[in-house]
Amino acid sequence: MMTADERVSSPRLLDRLVLRPEIGALIGAVVVFAFFTVVADQFLSGEGVATWLDDASTLGIMAVAVSLLMIGGEFDLSAGVMTASTSLVTAILATRAGLNVWLALLVSLVFALAVGAFNGWLVIRTGLPSFIVTLGTFLALQGLNLGVTKLVTGTVAVSGMRGTDGYASAGFVFASTVDIGGVAFQISILWWIGVAAAAAWLLVRTRFGNWVFAVGGSAQSSRAAGVPVARTKILLFMGTALAGWLVGSINILRFATVQANQGIGLEFQYIIAAVIGGCLLTGGFGSAVGAAIGALIFGMARQGIVFARWDNDWFMLFLGVMLLAAVLVNNAFRRRAERVRR
Repeated sequence: MMTADERVSSPRLLDRLVLRPEIGALIGAVVVFAFFTVVADQFLSGEGVATWLDDASTLGIMAVAVSLLMIGGEFDLSAGVMTASTSLVTAILATRAGLNVWLALLVSLVFALAVGAFNGWLVIRTGLPSFIVTLGTFLALQGLNLGVTKLVTGTVAVSGMRGTDGYASAGFVFASTVDIGGVAFQISILWWIGVAAAAAWLLVRTRFGNWVFAVGGSAQSSRAAGVPVARTKILLFMGTALAGWLVGSINILRFATVQANQGIGLEFQYIIAAVIGGCLLTGGFGSAVGAAIGALIFGMARQGIVFARWDNDWFMLFLGVMLLAAVLVNNAFRRRAERVRR
Protein backbone atom coordinates (compact mmCIF):
# COMPACT_ATOMS: atom_id res chain seq x y z
CA MET A 1 0.00 0.00 0.00
CA MET A 2 1.46 3.30 -1.08
CA THR A 3 1.54 6.32 1.24
CA ALA A 4 1.74 9.95 0.24
CA ASP A 5 5.11 11.63 0.41
CA GLU A 6 5.00 13.87 3.49
CA ARG A 7 6.89 16.54 1.57
CA VAL A 8 3.95 17.11 -0.79
CA SER A 9 1.05 16.23 1.50
CA SER A 10 -1.23 18.96 2.82
CA PRO A 11 -0.28 20.22 6.28
CA ARG A 12 -2.57 19.10 9.05
CA LEU A 13 -5.14 21.56 10.38
CA LEU A 14 -3.41 21.68 13.76
CA ASP A 15 -0.10 22.51 12.12
CA ARG A 16 -1.70 25.30 10.12
CA LEU A 17 -3.31 26.73 13.25
CA VAL A 18 -0.12 26.84 15.32
CA LEU A 19 1.47 28.97 12.63
CA ARG A 20 -1.01 31.70 13.58
CA PRO A 21 0.28 33.69 16.62
CA GLU A 22 -3.23 34.84 17.51
CA ILE A 23 -4.73 31.36 17.98
CA GLY A 24 -3.97 31.33 21.72
CA ALA A 25 -5.66 34.70 22.20
CA LEU A 26 -8.68 33.54 20.22
CA ILE A 27 -9.08 30.51 22.45
CA GLY A 28 -8.72 32.74 25.51
CA ALA A 29 -11.34 35.17 24.20
CA VAL A 30 -13.84 32.35 23.65
CA VAL A 31 -13.26 31.07 27.19
CA VAL A 32 -13.63 34.53 28.76
CA PHE A 33 -16.74 35.26 26.68
CA ALA A 34 -18.37 31.97 27.66
CA PHE A 35 -17.48 32.41 31.33
CA PHE A 36 -18.96 35.89 31.74
CA THR A 37 -21.97 34.99 29.62
CA VAL A 38 -22.79 32.41 32.31
CA VAL A 39 -21.92 34.39 35.47
CA ALA A 40 -23.05 37.92 34.46
CA ASP A 41 -26.68 38.49 33.46
CA GLN A 42 -26.16 41.76 31.57
CA PHE A 43 -23.01 40.69 29.74
CA LEU A 44 -24.80 39.71 26.51
CA SER A 45 -27.39 42.50 26.56
CA GLY A 46 -27.08 45.18 23.90
CA GLU A 47 -25.88 47.73 26.43
CA GLY A 48 -23.47 45.19 27.89
CA VAL A 49 -21.88 44.38 24.54
CA ALA A 50 -21.59 48.09 23.71
CA THR A 51 -19.89 48.69 27.07
CA TRP A 52 -17.18 46.04 26.81
CA LEU A 53 -16.52 46.77 23.16
CA ASP A 54 -16.13 50.45 24.04
CA ASP A 55 -13.76 49.52 26.88
CA ALA A 56 -11.64 47.46 24.49
CA SER A 57 -11.62 49.90 21.57
CA THR A 58 -9.09 52.57 22.55
CA LEU A 59 -6.94 49.97 24.30
CA GLY A 60 -7.12 47.89 21.12
CA ILE A 61 -6.01 50.75 18.88
CA MET A 62 -2.88 51.23 20.97
CA ALA A 63 -2.27 47.50 21.45
CA VAL A 64 -2.24 46.95 17.68
CA ALA A 65 0.38 49.67 17.12
CA VAL A 66 2.43 48.43 20.07
CA SER A 67 2.28 44.88 18.71
CA LEU A 68 3.90 45.98 15.44
CA LEU A 69 6.65 47.69 17.39
CA MET A 70 7.17 44.61 19.58
CA ILE A 71 7.34 42.33 16.54
CA GLY A 72 10.03 44.72 15.32
CA GLY A 73 11.95 44.06 18.54
CA GLU A 74 11.30 47.33 20.40
CA PHE A 75 9.16 48.80 23.21
CA ASP A 76 7.57 52.22 23.73
CA LEU A 77 6.93 53.15 27.35
CA SER A 78 5.79 56.63 26.32
CA ALA A 79 2.72 55.29 24.47
CA GLY A 80 0.34 55.83 27.39
CA VAL A 81 1.36 59.37 28.25
CA MET A 82 1.35 60.24 24.53
CA THR A 83 -2.44 59.91 24.51
CA ALA A 84 -2.60 62.64 27.16
CA SER A 85 0.04 64.82 25.50
CA THR A 86 -1.80 64.95 22.20
CA SER A 87 -5.11 65.59 23.95
CA LEU A 88 -3.55 68.49 25.85
CA VAL A 89 -1.98 70.00 22.73
CA THR A 90 -5.33 69.85 20.92
CA ALA A 91 -7.29 71.21 23.88
CA ILE A 92 -4.91 74.07 24.71
CA LEU A 93 -4.68 75.22 21.09
CA ALA A 94 -8.46 75.05 20.61
CA THR A 95 -9.60 76.53 23.93
CA ARG A 96 -6.79 78.97 24.74
CA ALA A 97 -5.26 79.91 21.36
CA GLY A 98 -8.60 79.94 19.55
CA LEU A 99 -7.57 77.58 16.75
CA ASN A 100 -10.13 75.59 14.81
CA VAL A 101 -10.29 72.06 16.26
CA TRP A 102 -9.17 70.50 12.97
CA LEU A 103 -6.09 72.72 12.85
CA ALA A 104 -5.36 71.92 16.51
CA LEU A 105 -5.65 68.21 15.70
CA LEU A 106 -3.20 68.64 12.83
CA VAL A 107 -0.66 70.37 15.07
CA SER A 108 -0.98 67.67 17.72
CA LEU A 109 -0.50 65.02 15.01
CA VAL A 110 2.73 66.68 13.87
CA PHE A 111 3.84 66.82 17.52
CA ALA A 112 3.12 63.11 18.01
CA LEU A 113 4.93 62.04 14.85
CA ALA A 114 7.93 64.19 15.77
CA VAL A 115 8.19 62.56 19.19
CA GLY A 116 7.84 59.09 17.65
CA ALA A 117 10.52 59.84 15.05
CA PHE A 118 12.81 61.19 17.78
CA ASN A 119 12.36 58.01 19.84
CA GLY A 120 13.22 55.83 16.86
CA TRP A 121 16.15 57.98 15.77
CA LEU A 122 17.62 58.02 19.30
CA VAL A 123 17.32 54.24 19.63
CA ILE A 124 19.10 53.72 16.29
CA ARG A 125 21.68 56.48 16.82
CA THR A 126 22.75 55.54 20.34
CA GLY A 127 22.14 51.79 20.34
CA LEU A 128 20.48 52.12 23.74
CA PRO A 129 17.58 49.80 24.59
CA SER A 130 14.25 51.30 23.57
CA PHE A 131 13.02 50.53 27.09
CA ILE A 132 15.45 53.15 28.46
CA VAL A 133 14.99 55.71 25.68
CA THR A 134 11.20 55.70 25.86
CA LEU A 135 11.26 55.69 29.65
CA GLY A 136 13.10 59.00 29.37
CA THR A 137 10.50 60.24 26.88
CA PHE A 138 7.73 59.09 29.22
CA LEU A 139 9.17 61.12 32.11
CA ALA A 140 9.80 64.16 29.91
CA LEU A 141 6.27 64.15 28.50
CA GLN A 142 4.78 63.61 31.94
CA GLY A 143 6.60 66.65 33.28
CA LEU A 144 5.80 68.69 30.19
CA ASN A 145 2.11 67.83 30.42
CA LEU A 146 1.88 68.91 34.02
CA GLY A 147 4.08 72.00 33.72
CA VAL A 148 2.50 73.44 30.58
CA THR A 149 -1.06 72.72 31.74
CA LYS A 150 -0.49 74.49 35.06
CA LEU A 151 1.21 77.39 33.29
CA VAL A 152 -1.61 77.89 30.81
CA THR A 153 -4.70 77.09 32.90
CA GLY A 154 -3.52 77.35 36.52
CA THR A 155 -4.92 73.85 37.10
CA VAL A 156 -4.02 70.29 36.10
CA ALA A 157 -6.80 69.96 33.52
CA VAL A 158 -8.02 71.58 30.30
CA SER A 159 -11.73 71.74 29.54
CA GLY A 160 -14.19 73.69 27.40
CA MET A 161 -13.77 71.84 24.09
CA ARG A 162 -17.49 71.77 23.29
CA GLY A 163 -17.59 75.51 22.70
CA THR A 164 -14.71 75.59 20.22
CA ASP A 165 -14.85 76.17 16.47
CA GLY A 166 -14.98 72.91 14.52
CA TYR A 167 -15.86 70.74 17.51
CA ALA A 168 -19.10 69.43 16.00
CA SER A 169 -17.56 68.05 12.80
CA ALA A 170 -14.45 66.69 14.55
CA GLY A 171 -16.61 65.15 17.25
CA PHE A 172 -18.69 63.39 14.59
CA VAL A 173 -15.56 61.76 13.14
CA PHE A 174 -13.85 60.79 16.39
CA ALA A 175 -16.47 60.68 19.14
CA SER A 176 -19.94 60.05 17.74
CA THR A 177 -22.09 56.96 18.21
CA VAL A 178 -23.66 54.48 15.81
CA ASP A 179 -27.18 53.25 16.63
CA ILE A 180 -27.61 49.49 16.15
CA GLY A 181 -30.87 47.96 17.30
CA GLY A 182 -31.58 50.90 19.57
CA VAL A 183 -28.18 50.64 21.28
CA ALA A 184 -25.53 53.35 20.88
CA PHE A 185 -22.11 51.97 19.95
CA GLN A 186 -19.12 54.33 20.12
CA ILE A 187 -17.44 55.08 16.81
CA SER A 188 -14.12 54.28 18.48
CA ILE A 189 -15.08 50.62 17.97
CA LEU A 190 -15.05 51.18 14.19
CA TRP A 191 -11.69 52.95 14.47
CA TRP A 192 -10.37 49.95 16.40
CA ILE A 193 -11.56 47.47 13.77
CA GLY A 194 -10.18 49.64 10.97
CA VAL A 195 -6.77 50.05 12.60
CA ALA A 196 -6.53 46.30 13.30
CA ALA A 197 -7.47 45.44 9.70
CA ALA A 198 -5.00 47.95 8.25
CA ALA A 199 -2.18 46.76 10.51
CA ALA A 200 -2.88 43.11 9.71
CA TRP A 201 -2.76 43.84 5.98
CA LEU A 202 0.41 45.87 6.37
CA LEU A 203 2.07 43.10 8.38
CA VAL A 204 1.27 40.09 6.22
CA ARG A 205 0.71 41.52 2.74
CA THR A 206 3.42 44.12 2.23
CA ARG A 207 7.18 44.30 1.97
CA PHE A 208 7.24 46.56 5.01
CA GLY A 209 5.61 43.77 7.02
CA ASN A 210 8.41 41.42 6.00
CA TRP A 211 10.90 44.03 7.15
CA VAL A 212 9.17 44.25 10.55
CA PHE A 213 9.48 40.51 11.15
CA ALA A 214 13.05 40.52 9.86
CA VAL A 215 14.37 43.34 12.07
CA GLY A 216 12.61 41.84 15.08
CA GLY A 217 14.19 38.47 14.46
CA SER A 218 17.72 39.77 13.87
CA ALA A 219 18.54 43.37 13.04
CA GLN A 220 22.12 42.52 12.10
CA SER A 221 21.15 39.77 9.66
CA SER A 222 18.40 41.98 8.23
CA ARG A 223 20.85 44.79 7.62
CA ALA A 224 23.19 42.39 5.82
CA ALA A 225 20.27 41.27 3.64
CA GLY A 226 19.52 44.84 2.59
CA VAL A 227 16.59 45.57 4.91
CA PRO A 228 16.43 49.29 5.89
CA VAL A 229 16.58 48.64 9.63
CA ALA A 230 16.75 52.29 10.74
CA ARG A 231 13.86 53.41 8.55
CA THR A 232 11.71 50.45 9.62
CA LYS A 233 12.21 51.01 13.34
CA ILE A 234 11.67 54.77 13.11
CA LEU A 235 8.41 54.22 11.21
CA LEU A 236 7.28 51.72 13.85
CA PHE A 237 7.87 54.26 16.63
CA MET A 238 5.98 56.84 14.60
CA GLY A 239 3.17 54.29 14.29
CA THR A 240 2.74 54.03 18.05
CA ALA A 241 2.79 57.84 18.28
CA LEU A 242 0.14 58.03 15.55
CA ALA A 243 -2.04 55.59 17.48
CA GLY A 244 -1.50 57.68 20.62
CA TRP A 245 -2.70 60.75 18.72
CA LEU A 246 -5.79 58.90 17.49
CA VAL A 247 -6.72 57.70 20.98
CA GLY A 248 -5.98 61.14 22.44
CA SER A 249 -8.21 62.75 19.81
CA ILE A 250 -11.04 60.31 20.55
CA ASN A 251 -10.76 60.99 24.27
CA ILE A 252 -10.63 64.78 24.18
CA LEU A 253 -13.51 65.05 21.69
CA ARG A 254 -15.65 62.55 23.57
CA PHE A 255 -15.14 63.84 27.11
CA ALA A 256 -14.25 67.48 26.24
CA THR A 257 -11.72 67.60 29.09
CA VAL A 258 -8.30 66.09 29.77
CA GLN A 259 -6.21 65.68 32.92
CA ALA A 260 -2.46 66.32 32.77
CA ASN A 261 -1.70 62.93 34.38
CA GLN A 262 -4.02 60.98 32.10
CA GLY A 263 -2.67 57.83 30.41
CA ILE A 264 0.08 57.12 32.92
CA GLY A 265 0.42 53.38 33.47
CA LEU A 266 -1.59 52.40 30.41
CA GLU A 267 1.55 51.57 28.44
CA PHE A 268 1.85 48.33 30.39
CA GLN A 269 -1.72 47.40 29.50
CA TYR A 270 -0.90 47.91 25.82
CA ILE A 271 2.12 45.64 26.10
CA ILE A 272 0.16 43.01 28.05
CA ALA A 273 -2.64 43.03 25.45
CA ALA A 274 -0.05 42.54 22.70
CA VAL A 275 1.58 39.66 24.61
CA ILE A 276 -1.79 38.03 25.24
CA GLY A 277 -2.38 38.42 21.49
CA GLY A 278 0.68 36.37 20.60
CA CYS A 279 3.64 38.78 20.56
CA LEU A 280 6.91 37.63 22.05
CA LEU A 281 8.93 39.99 24.24
CA THR A 282 12.00 39.01 22.22
CA GLY A 283 10.51 40.24 18.92
CA GLY A 284 10.13 38.64 15.50
CA PHE A 285 6.82 36.89 16.25
CA GLY A 286 3.30 38.17 16.76
CA SER A 287 0.05 39.35 15.23
CA ALA A 288 -1.86 42.61 14.93
CA VAL A 289 -5.16 40.72 14.96
CA GLY A 290 -4.00 38.89 18.09
CA ALA A 291 -3.30 42.20 19.83
CA ALA A 292 -6.82 43.37 18.97
CA ILE A 293 -8.19 40.14 20.45
CA GLY A 294 -6.01 40.67 23.53
CA ALA A 295 -7.66 44.06 24.01
CA LEU A 296 -11.06 42.42 23.57
CA ILE A 297 -10.21 40.02 26.40
CA PHE A 298 -9.33 43.06 28.55
CA GLY A 299 -12.66 44.72 27.80
CA MET A 300 -14.74 41.60 28.39
CA ALA A 301 -12.98 40.78 31.66
CA ARG A 302 -12.98 44.31 33.07
CA GLN A 303 -16.65 44.92 32.35
CA GLY A 304 -17.65 41.33 33.01
CA ILE A 305 -16.35 41.68 36.56
CA VAL A 306 -18.51 44.80 36.95
CA PHE A 307 -21.59 43.07 35.54
CA ALA A 308 -20.99 40.11 37.88
CA ARG A 309 -20.85 42.59 40.80
CA TRP A 310 -17.41 41.43 41.93
CA ASP A 311 -14.72 43.57 43.52
CA ASN A 312 -12.75 45.31 40.74
CA ASP A 313 -9.51 44.27 42.44
CA TRP A 314 -10.07 40.79 41.01
CA PHE A 315 -9.26 42.21 37.58
CA MET A 316 -5.59 42.58 38.52
CA LEU A 317 -5.45 38.92 39.51
CA PHE A 318 -7.01 38.02 36.18
CA LEU A 319 -4.50 40.24 34.40
CA GLY A 320 -1.52 38.59 36.06
CA VAL A 321 -2.78 35.08 35.34
CA MET A 322 -3.52 35.95 31.70
CA LEU A 323 -0.07 37.45 31.20
CA LEU A 324 1.76 34.42 32.60
CA ALA A 325 -0.46 32.02 30.65
CA ALA A 326 0.03 34.01 27.45
CA VAL A 327 3.83 33.96 27.74
CA LEU A 328 3.83 30.19 28.25
CA VAL A 329 1.37 29.55 25.43
CA ASN A 330 3.16 31.91 23.01
CA ASN A 331 6.50 30.22 23.61
CA ALA A 332 4.93 26.79 23.09
CA PHE A 333 3.24 27.87 19.85
CA ARG A 334 6.43 29.54 18.61
CA ARG A 335 8.48 26.36 19.16
CA ARG A 336 5.86 24.19 17.45
CA ALA A 337 5.58 26.66 14.56
CA GLU A 338 9.35 26.48 14.05
CA ARG A 339 9.17 22.68 13.87
CA VAL A 340 6.28 22.84 11.37
CA ARG A 341 8.18 25.27 9.11
CA ARG A 342 11.13 22.89 8.98
